[in-house]
Amino acid sequence: MTSPVTQLVAADGMRFSVDTWDPTYGTSADTDLRESTARVVFDVELPAASWHPIDAESAIATPTSVLFVDGIRRVDARLWIDELPATNGTAATSAAPGICASYAAGVICCIGSSARLTATEVRRSLFTASAHAADVHTHAGRYLVQLTASDDGDALPLALQRQLGEIEVTTAVAARAALANAGVPEDDDLLVIDGPLRGRQHLPRAIGFIKSHRAEYLPPELHAMIGTLGPGQRTPIFLMGTSWDRHAWYLRLPCGPGAPWAGIVRVECSADLPTTLAIALANQSQTTLCRYASTEYKDKRAPQNLYPIGGLERQLRRRLGDPALLYRALRKAAAL
Repeated sequence: MTSPVTQLVAADGMRFSVDTWDPTYGTSADTDLRESTARVVFDVELPAASWHPIDAESAIATPTSVLFVDGIRRVDARLWIDELPATNGTAATSAAPGICASYAAGVICCIGSSARLTATEVRRSLFTASAHAADVHTHAGRYLVQLTASDDGDALPLALQRQLGEIEVTTAVAARAALANAGVPEDDDLLVIDGPLRGRQHLPRAIGFIKSHRAEYLPPELHAMIGTLGPGQRTPIFLMGTSWDRHAWYLRLPCGPGAPWAGIVRVECSADLPTTLAIALANQSQTTLCRYASTEYKDKRAPQNLYPIGGLERQLRRRLGDPALLYRALRKAAAL
């Protein structure tokens, strides 16, 4: 029996689709992508005039192990650090801002049908430009001071993001070392970084996995082709340069009918790779990433939030500790 809602839609003659992402996460692609100023070379794999959706090759073997790397961060409290008293003995009235943050990174390793948490690291830090800052000791943990060159604008959050990037590299290297010690072939794995590859492009056999889109990097005639990709298809590779260079391509993960960019992700690899190796990684991304695409009834950001990444995020959040407890501990330490 046809529902009243379906009948109404049919009667009105309006066709529409619903974005599968939970609205609380925003959208997977902005409705009005800003035009990028990136330098783009289109004829890396195919001439621009010959671009077409590229099917996954069934003969491409998936790697023995796939390592998914992700990190999360949380600001536990914002601080104001008093400056030293003035030389005449009166108390100084100025104070320098700081943030106390907890952050963690980890690696989920998938071999065959099994997945396990291979490496994790959790840190707590005080980010500030104040020369008078010191480690903050609380009954819930210690926040190690990380001095920044400035506290203007986004300087403190950017310093936090850089530290998070560093431990993502640390955990990725540790995970690969553990696999090598266990006898897993070192040259037959794929490292999937959740997010842009920037700062991690030196890692071998690594790709960056970007779930959402805010800029339009291709000219209109090539950009339009992205919405025509079928499940498992990708665009040809292009070379993109902003403050750093990388190879990139768009891929549609398996998903049901929906918005034009439903299931679309952008994948990156190092610009230093020869074209043949970059194409090999692009082909491997089609056969590998599609295996881990999530479904709507299990994940609110399906299919882009891959199952291993979603599981890793949950594990890392638990390791950050209770935010209310940490906030109370910082308030108590400030009152001493």
